[in-house]
Amino acid sequence: MGAFLAVVRRDLALSLGAGGGAGLGVVFFLCVITVVPFAVGPDLVLLSRIGPAILWIGALLACLIGLERLFAADVEDGSLDAMSLSVLPLELTAAAKGLAHWLATGLPLVIAAPVLALMLNLEPAAIGAVTLTLLVGTPAVTFLGLVGAAFAGAFRRGGLLIAVLVIPLTVPVLIFAVSATTSAVTGPVPFGTPFRVLVGLTLFALVLGPVAAAGALRVARA
Repeated sequence: MGAFLAVVRRDLALSLGAGGGAGLGVVFFLCVITVVPFAVGPDLVLLSRIGPAILWIGALLACLIGLERLFAADVEDGSLDAMSLSVLPLELTAAAKGLAHWLATGLPLVIAAPVLALMLNLEPAAIGAVTLTLLVGTPAVTFLGLVGAAFAGAFRRGGLLIAVLVIPLTVPVLIFAVSATTSAVTGPVPFGTPFRVLVGLTLFALVLGPVAAAGALRVARA
């Protein structure tokens, strides 16, 4: 546990210290939420209807910020070789790095969402629902992003590879998160039905992401 927390603290400090963590993600999130109403127009009813989807698309893209360097920096300076020889399995190392990335990027988005939702004319019930789905669903985006980050770092293909690999994997998360928010406001499906599926997808990503990322890193180092 001590080694796991040490990796979390190290990556969290690097992310926040480099200025590419919480600040950049929230600024990108704000830009998306600010620009979309100009494109849609002054129709407040339409904004309130598509608001949850706008928030989730913005959060999904913002979560991808910084993933490119999550493993690439460790590969370049040799830190990954040292980590692979430590007592902590590579899967847990990847999980620790994913947790640190979510704390630096995903959690600030969840905190900012209720304020930015007011710009989209969302009702209180919708604001609460979308915030809850972001809290549960953004870890799934981050941990699925570990797979793309591992390939980008190991094979030096850059951020485009992350988008190509990760965005299709996150489509189910997006669908059930927006569906849960819509159900909380208009029904007729109960909020709990899509929300439980979202929780299941997140639990699946928490297991699959670190294992797949560790496998990609081992293949690249072989």
